[in-house]
Amino acid sequence: MSTVAHRDLPGGIDRATKNRALIRLISNFAVGFGVFLSGFVIDEPAPYELYMAGLIAIWALFGLRLSQVSGALLAILVIFNIGGVISMGQMSDLKTAPMYLAVSLFLSLTSVFFAAIVKNDYRVLNIIFGGYVLAAICTSLLGILGYFNAFPGSELFTRYGRAMGAFQDPNVFGPFLMLPFAWLLHGILAGSLRALPLRLVPILILTLAIFLSFSRAAWGMALLIIAGMALLLFIHNPSPLFRLRIIIMAIVAVALALIAIVIALQIPSVAELFNARAQLVQDYDDAQFGRFARHWYGLLMSIDHPLGIGPLEFGPIYGEDTHNIWLKALLDYGWIGFSSYLLLTMLTLGLGLRILFRDRPWQPYLLCAYLAYLTHVVVGNVIDTDHWRHFYLLVGVIWGCVALEVANKRQEK
Repeated sequence: MSTVAHRDLPGGIDRATKNRALIRLISNFAVGFGVFLSGFVIDEPAPYELYMAGLIAIWALFGLRLSQVSGALLAILVIFNIGGVISMGQMSDLKTAPMYLAVSLFLSLTSVFFAAIVKNDYRVLNIIFGGYVLAAICTSLLGILGYFNAFPGSELFTRYGRAMGAFQDPNVFGPFLMLPFAWLLHGILAGSLRALPLRLVPILILTLAIFLSFSRAAWGMALLIIAGMALLLFIHNPSPLFRLRIIIMAIVAVALALIAIVIALQIPSVAELFNARAQLVQDYDDAQFGRFARHWYGLLMSIDHPLGIGPLEFGPIYGEDTHNIWLKALLDYGWIGFSSYLLLTMLTLGLGLRILFRDRPWQPYLLCAYLAYLTHVVVGNVIDTDHWRHFYLLVGVIWGCVALEVANKRQEK
């Protein structure tokens, strides 16, 4: 009797098993949809913030478990935001600083959330990456169609003649595409040849979108990812045949990207903007109060104000934001925030590199996330990344993989 009571009659499947499968299906969809929403930030608060706030709250109520690694990540990010609160205390007029710091803290929590769910079940990485790739393709198509005025109102997805997808800035839109670009490139270089046509179309879409964003940072990041991916895969697999494949596929990938770019350059407006943006240093970079000069002035200011000057206060003083994440950490979050951010960066790079080449089921995901994160660290020298939603996702994925490795080592003992 007890056996029948706990089983469905047709197939004899345990109801508890069916319930677990249903819960897992719902939770996977919830996570994937949340990641998908990260590609649509036309206005703030974006749907991503509202949705993820509810998702994290529900997950916390129903047993979100933090490992020691996730707890360490949380502590570092909380200290970072405490530095921001102290810096805000130096302001005579708070303006929008409280909301700015609230967003900073929320994004920090999303990073911890992703680290925790990855550690609890590495298979969620497939859902995260799937949702991210889908979001990247959709927002890329919006940016491309907007650039060519393909439909009424399409100008919503461009700014200053540059594609920006469903974002507020082309300089955020381009970097957002780096992780899916790396993931698709990894599939082309190391995946099944049968699936190659399925990956070529989306990666060409992303390549064109990155190009039409006319973001010098995004262009450089894409080149670093291509070179870095080929190098890391070459190092990881000692097989001569595989290494030959990597070389051939890398050449083919670069050739296809160049063909797509050459075709785009046949359009006069594209060629004109490309020639203007292709210069490494723009007029607004090396002017008297240009980007590079502001970096120096900001550094001097940070010495005089170790507690910071308050979030978003640098822009009104010098007419432009810091455009340097290290300087922004110093001025908006004080030396306390800067120290914690530096620690976060060093640990993320160091811990990720330490396990980068270990044969684990999650290794391909870690490889792509690590490479994308590294390019963001590099580009942080010329742009502010502290409120980029996908940046915190990258951190969460890497720390989640680190937590998986720690748990795996404990099981081996």
